Amino acid sequence: MSTVSYYTAEGLKKLREELDYLKSVMRPKASADIAEARDKGDLSENAEYDAAKEAQGMLEMRIAKLEEVHSNARLIDESHLDLSKVLVLSNVKIKNQTNGMEMTYTLVAESEADLKTGKISVTSPIGKGLLGKSVGEFAEITVPNGVLKFEILEISRD
Repeated sequence: MSTVSYYTAEGLKKLREELDYLKSVMRPKASADIAEARDKGDLSENAEYDAAKEAQGMLEMRIAKLEEVHSNARLIDESHLDLSKVLVLSNVKIKNQTNGMEMTYTLVAESEADLKTGKISVTSPIGKGLLGKSVGEFAEITVPNGVLKFEILEISRD
């Protein structure tokens, strides 16, 4: 049974673009690679043919996986999200109670997470710990390195 994944408009667009690229560019290239290797002679001893067939199999698995994800993808309607609590697509300003550092993160679906741009997954330990909290509340989050305590300073949307 497949799980439903929630995406922003940007994330869903990237997923569609990748799927279209794999189908329209990479799939024909894989077929051409197989045809070229087949033309080189005896298939029983042709390592290039075997490699091309394996690459095609991996590509088809990737396409099937993306099609499954896409078919179970749901677009998040940001206009209906509660601004008083931390939810998916919330920009959350938090303060680490141990060292006083303030950080701002955007909570996104797992497939859109990118720590470099400040996007963390709602399924990550920190994301899970922040979900449902309001401004002024504290979140004690267990991470592999111990327990972190954060204060929710601000919640906003883009």
